[in-house]
Amino acid sequence: MAGEKIILGIDPGTTIMGFGLIKVVNKKMQFLQLNELDLKKYDDHYLKLKLIFERTIELIDTHHPDEIAIEAPFFGKNVQSMLKLGRAQGVAMAAGLSREVPITEYAPKKIKMAITGNGNASKEQVAKMLQGMLALKSLPKNLDSMDGLAAAVCHFYNEGRVEIGKSYTGWSAFVKQNEKRVKK
Repeated sequence: MAGEKIILGIDPGTTIMGFGLIKVVNKKMQFLQLNELDLKKYDDHYLKLKLIFERTIELIDTHHPDEIAIEAPFFGKNVQSMLKLGRAQGVAMAAGLSREVPITEYAPKKIKMAITGNGNASKEQVAKMLQGMLALKSLPKNLDSMDGLAAAVCHFYNEGRVEIGKSYTGWSAFVKQNEKRVKK
């Protein structure tokens, strides 16, 4: 149908991957689903990456999102944590790219700003705002799924803006926009 699309939002992580889905009908958001992939019980980092890839593929094949919004890694002091988070994000992006779903990255501050008007808002503030916006009856115990939902809502609010983050429509677009990262 014209004027209708599904946005999958992903908060990548190697402990918990959160995700949320919204449907946009005639420029109005409707909540579809939120959940998380709990990876705490696995010790093998490569197994976690495999599970993130498989779960993202499963979400794409089940819900057929038109677009994916993903939270970009934030810069922290722990290099090992950043590396693991970047790998988790990359695997989720690869899953989307393998199904040719356009992907847009958003910085955590940009997502918080879109939802609350404050780029330094807490997870709890973001979750409460989303609860009100989407008329959710309750909040999940872990807020990682709300972070994934926040990425989807941020994407909805930023649609049509000239500068919305890095977008990739496939492997060739990714390589073209990241030529400095490609070994020659």
